[in-house]
Amino acid sequence: MTTVTTRTVTYPADGLTMIGHLALPAGADRRPAVLIGPEGPGLNDFQRRRADALAELGYVALAFDINGGRWFTDPQEMLAHTTPLLASPDRMRDIGHAALDVLRAEPRTDPDRIAAIGYGTGGAIALELGRDGVDLRAIGTVNATITGRPGEAARIRCPVWAGVGSEDPIMSPAQREAFAAEMQDADVDWRLVVYGGALHAFHHPPVDQTVLPGVGYHARHAQRAWSDIVGLLAECLPVTE
Repeated sequence: MTTVTTRTVTYPADGLTMIGHLALPAGADRRPAVLIGPEGPGLNDFQRRRADALAELGYVALAFDINGGRWFTDPQEMLAHTTPLLASPDRMRDIGHAALDVLRAEPRTDPDRIAAIGYGTGGAIALELGRDGVDLRAIGTVNATITGRPGEAARIRCPVWAGVGSEDPIMSPAQREAFAAEMQDADVDWRLVVYGGALHAFHHPPVDQTVLPGVGYHARHAQRAWSDIVGLLAECLPVTE
């Protein structure tokens, strides 16, 4: 296992002071980099460990914040924050660009080789960066088959991978179909993987708090989705020693 260095980074976005988690691989050379967006409740140790795991694979990785350092334990409070955010592509882009600026400013980052992945709200932000025409090498999302403003998907310049649970009531079959149509109409290089029997947030291990109906962990599919994302990065953003 390679030596990983981590540090907390603070930066302004969306009127908040965001608190991100930066993980750096061993060495001093420039490396490809990955943004990691968290689900609606916020950035927690689960996504921080995802950044660490990507750094062990040789990437500079920034798990970015969306809630100003907060982790929402009350689902209704979380929805009160995230629902207006998901309805505002411009706000999502501002949050994404602020994190992207932090990642690009890191001396270890190769600014021409960056991908964005995300879960739920963080995945929607990754997609909005693509729709905003950001030069990314890949976009990977879980539980974020959310369509954008008409025509803007044509600005996506990289492959898009999306994973969703077949039994997810939040990312419904109709929503999945609309997302697929958006990607196809825009001539995006896209893939949609539907994980049989999985609910919303199937990737996230159980937490000691109330969750929304239709949310649940699926250990096998969680590992499969992570393997699919690592495979996407290996294909589109390979680490060269």
